[in-house]
Amino acid sequence: MNLHVKSGMTVLACAAALACGHAWAGEAEAKKWIDNEFQPSSLSKDKQQAEMKWFIDAAAKLKAKGVTQINVVSETITTHEYESKTLTKAFEEITGIKVNHDIIQEGDVVEKLQTSMQSGKSIYDGWISDSDLIGTHYRYGAILPLSDYMAGAGKEWTNPGLDVKDFIGTKFTTAPDGKLYQLPDQQFANLYWFRADWFARKDLQDKFKAKYGYDLGVPTNWSAYEDIANFFTNDVKELDGKKVYGHMDYGKKDPSLGWRFTDAWLSMAGTADKGLPNGMPVDEWGIRVAEDKCTPVGASVSRGGATNSPAAVYALTKYIDWMKKFAPPQAMGMTFSEAGPVPAQGQVAQQVFWYTAFTADMTKKGLPVVNADGSPKWRMAPSPYGPYWKQGMQNGYQDVGSWTFFKNTDPNRLAAAWLYAQFVTAKTVSLKKSLVGLTFIRDSDIHHDYLTKNAAKYGGLIEFYRSPARVAWTPTGTNVPDYPKLAQLWWKNVATAVTGEKTPQAAMDNLAEEMDQVMARLQRAGMSNCAPKLNAKSDPSKWLSGDHAPWKKLDNEKPKGETIAYDKLLQAWKEGRVR
Repeated sequence: MNLHVKSGMTVLACAAALACGHAWAGEAEAKKWIDNEFQPSSLSKDKQQAEMKWFIDAAAKLKAKGVTQINVVSETITTHEYESKTLTKAFEEITGIKVNHDIIQEGDVVEKLQTSMQSGKSIYDGWISDSDLIGTHYRYGAILPLSDYMAGAGKEWTNPGLDVKDFIGTKFTTAPDGKLYQLPDQQFANLYWFRADWFARKDLQDKFKAKYGYDLGVPTNWSAYEDIANFFTNDVKELDGKKVYGHMDYGKKDPSLGWRFTDAWLSMAGTADKGLPNGMPVDEWGIRVAEDKCTPVGASVSRGGATNSPAAVYALTKYIDWMKKFAPPQAMGMTFSEAGPVPAQGQVAQQVFWYTAFTADMTKKGLPVVNADGSPKWRMAPSPYGPYWKQGMQNGYQDVGSWTFFKNTDPNRLAAAWLYAQFVTAKTVSLKKSLVGLTFIRDSDIHHDYLTKNAAKYGGLIEFYRSPARVAWTPTGTNVPDYPKLAQLWWKNVATAVTGEKTPQAAMDNLAEEMDQVMARLQRAGMSNCAPKLNAKSDPSKWLSGDHAPWKKLDNEKPKGETIAYDKLLQAWKEGRVR
């Protein structure tokens, strides 16, 4: 520790009192990182240095209390790998506090979080956990509301330049009580991905229009997506000397199969009620809440839910049909992480459900989907919607991995973990981190001049995030009372339909029933807030309607296909419209 110790003072006392004549060497380290790594930034270098000075001073007080090392965890994506490998080093060199930032699979994060909640002892000092668990955190009372912490015990440890209003995802990390429970660390959406270079070919455009009677373009409904998938798979068949597929997905019996559905696949079909950020009173999981907008009353149609409704069954049916007919044969045996890189290999024409977290890996020079100058041959757009979808509904999913802390964490270790959480999301760091992982969290970063000049590199991602229309993409909402317990039911039931063991209707019937059983147990056990209180079962016909969820079955589930030119789509985004 490079401290000038005044006569009669110990090093620790000097740090505690912040009375040293010379600064901790972290200021020189901060300058080095600012000059060499943390560019570009929405802050000037002077303001970056001032922000880092605050972290240095705050850390000195914690080191004086004996905190020199903390443990945190997150899932495995590019953004978190950058934090774990690079930002931990920066934080330690600047503040003197070592961070062990574990990177594990998302399913393991959820499992460990659940274990900590059940045991009452947090395994880590800080967690980056999806905001999908917001309903769980609010109801169980084990997670620290950050609003309370920043105003109370954590005020001393809260960066004056944090600027919570600059974060674009805080609506998703705020509970029904109006409190912020989680701080966004990374954010990405699932959108539609397509080979713009193939779609622009005159010969393919003419061929498609001759067969289907409308233009080859970005599909706005599932009918057009299906037509395009069939066209590339069975009519085009081969391009650039390779077999071509009109669709990509994954279907292995694995926890990631559940994300494929809970990450708003049913909402894209039109299963939920209207409402943002989630359908109300019936959300995209099919869970209905009571008039208080908080108490879950059922998932099955017989209780007023929509998990096994016609729209949900239609969604599952199309998922299976498209994968079997139009995707590479190996897709059926792939997980989320295995399927993610496949479109970059150059044989897939489009993907209806593609996470923008893969953007960084799809822009590398030398890939079949990247031009010689480094620009992408592909573009991203809003995912098309199913026939049950209506204006005012959630349009797709947006992941918001967010810093989450247990109430019972040691106060000093909690403060140090909170410092690290603020460091990796600070304005000094956030734009550079966003460029590495392309998971934007701050409005100031999204509108930075660097991105205005370089938007073309990212295939539509910048235009999407600059559009007010992005609010139609949302994470799992507060209707879900216990995410870990309910999420694990999805992949096991969906898998029975993928393998043919059950029909889509039977699979969704069983899923809805199991969800109701779990919520019944939660009702008996009691929760801190808004425990489930199930409706009595009744004839499903009592609930099915043409005016609200659960929606009654449509006579025609495949209306005429509709597409839009990509340029018109970009203009709509600029005007704040989804399309």
